[in-house]
Amino acid sequence: MPELIVSNHSYAINGILLDKDGTLLDFVSMWGSWSEHMLRHFGSQLAELELSGRTRVLESGLEPGQELLFTESHLWGTVHGPDGAVIDYDRNGPLAMGTMEELFTLLTWRGYRAGLSWAKAKQLAELSGRLADAELERARPVRLIAGVLAFLEACHAQHIPLGVVTADDTLAAEKHLEWLGIRHFFGAVVGTDQVGRGKPFPDMLELACGKLSIDVQGAAVIGDTNGDMIMGQAAGARLCIGLHSRQAGAAELLPDADYIIGAYDELRLKGAAG
Repeated sequence: MPELIVSNHSYAINGILLDKDGTLLDFVSMWGSWSEHMLRHFGSQLAELELSGRTRVLESGLEPGQELLFTESHLWGTVHGPDGAVIDYDRNGPLAMGTMEELFTLLTWRGYRAGLSWAKAKQLAELSGRLADAELERARPVRLIAGVLAFLEACHAQHIPLGVVTADDTLAAEKHLEWLGIRHFFGAVVGTDQVGRGKPFPDMLELACGKLSIDVQGAAVIGDTNGDMIMGQAAGARLCIGLHSRQAGAAELLPDADYIIGAYDELRLKGAAG
């Protein structure tokens, strides 16, 4: 059985399951762009409805749209620069850990709080999502995390089964992996739409290991959120490794990780034959 070496400790493993966003691909380059487009469209449409008098004033006295437009960073856990562009994100926030359904629900709630009916807010969130998806498809702003390709190639050379477990929907995840040119490395891609419970519950990890025909207790998990770590522990995974490029504060963000690495070159593989 091959061994994964981290912090000078060696672990016999039968496979590795990786998160997608923030673990394989640069999170901000893609989801920062997507959220900017979605929030911008939602906000502009909301402003138009305000001007036409088609929104209502809440019983609390808040004006329509008052909350939405100045609390973007609190809505999905994004960090914005002076120009409004997303420059960072909360690793344990909604955008990093939530499902698409949960993100849309949060945006719908914001629209409702701004003065729209729940039905109208749902329609506006869905339209904004479709437009953001179209822009993502056009621009394809994806970028591999540094060191990912070399690590995947090393795993492939050692015949280590690999899988992806993501809060994203499966078809979207498959597409993003194709854009990155790494889909062929993975024997299983499991999105949250394939299970009844997503992260931090163990369902996705258990399903992925089943698809790879490996025992979850021999698998290693690599992810950038504590939800990934909790998922791995709940499933009884052999090892849970947190990835965080800035070591300062990483322990607080990933308290359930067995190890925290800043880059993939901190991991080494040793073949079964030594």
